Amino acid sequence: MCDAGEDMAFHFGQLIAHAAKTRTVHAGSMVGTGVVSNVGATTGKASSRRTDWPKGYHSIAEKRAMELQQSDVASTGYLQFGDTVRVEMKNKDGLSIFGAIEQPLCPRWARVAARLKHQNAFWRFLDKRW
Repeated sequence: MCDAGEDMAFHFGQLIAHAAKTRTVHAGSMVGTGVVSNVGATTGKASSRRTDWPKGYHSIAEKRAMELQQSDVASTGYLQFGDTVRVEMKNKDGLSIFGAIEQPLCPRWARVAARLKHQNAFWRFLDKRW
C-alpha cells in the first residue's frame, strides 16, 4: 500500500500478532505505535557529507534536532496560536488514504468563547421560536 512505517523495528502485522496473544483483537481495533521516525539518507563525502530525511520527521522536535545536527541552527519554529496542523497520509499513487485532518491552533479561551457564542445563538434561536 505505502511505505509509512517501513523503518519500524516491528511492522504492524507483528504488533497485532503480539497483542492478540494476550487479548482479543477485533476488526476495527486501534493499534497505536507512538511516533515512528524514518532512517535518514546520507550523501556526499567528508566535509560535504549530509544526511536528509526525505520521508519526513515524526515531530517538530525531531526536525529541529536534525537541523541542529546539520548546521548548528534550528530554523524550524514551534507551533503557535493561529497555525493549522494538517495530517494526511497518501498511498504510492499520491491519493489520500483517509482524507486530511486539519486543526487550527487556538488558545483554550478562544475555544470556550466560540462554544459560548454558539450556545448563546442557539438559545436566542429557541427564544424567538417560543
